[in-house]
Amino acid sequence: MITPIVRPICTAVQRLSLRLFADLEVSGEGNLPTTGPLIIVANHQSNIDPPLLAAVLKRHTWFLAKAGIFKGPIIRWFLGSWGAFPLRRQEGDIRALRWILRKLESGEAVVLFPEGTRNPGAMRRAKPGVVQVALRTRAPLIPIGITGTEHLNNVGRVFNPTAKLRVRIGEPFTLPAPEGKPKDEELDSLTEMVMGRIADLLPESHRGVYARTTSGRASLEPDPAKVGNADAAPS
Repeated sequence: MITPIVRPICTAVQRLSLRLFADLEVSGEGNLPTTGPLIIVANHQSNIDPPLLAAVLKRHTWFLAKAGIFKGPIIRWFLGSWGAFPLRRQEGDIRALRWILRKLESGEAVVLFPEGTRNPGAMRRAKPGVVQVALRTRAPLIPIGITGTEHLNNVGRVFNPTAKLRVRIGEPFTLPAPEGKPKDEELDSLTEMVMGRIADLLPESHRGVYARTTSGRASLEPDPAKVGNADAAPS
């Protein structure tokens, strides 16, 4: 059972801790669409990344989290009420995929970390799962670059985030639809494009394997409707 009050309380506590202890700057907030299905893609450096995004984005977001942390009924209840769903990384998790598709079909915003795991300091090679979801749902994507959370390794730092945190929100876009079933090389190419968008929002030192990757903006389709909607007042 999901308790609606958990999410706003946790978000309020995180915003307060960020205000008190962090050197936080968020840019590009006007790029975030306020309605409609949305896939938020970001680099992943720390367990703090999901609550940080939940606190700074002016929209209710949903996350995947590794199944191993869903230990016991109380933690499962808490994480589910907060907006997380368990992901079994070592197998093709059909339940998690169906959960993502349901959220997007309902017009929700889902946060996905294409790298699949935490990589403090610099990005590593991403998996094609995000691209497969985007092609299947035709939902727009929005890239976010996060720096500073690599210094907050302990989840307890949610309450004491003493770090220089930067969250840069890019512009929404959609992927070009390939003809027929996409081949592996097409998925890899589109994944490179998506990661290039994230890399564009990071300093060179954090780009890792994507240090020389361009975003491929000419090959990606901007989403004018979503860009226009991003100018609306946050809900």
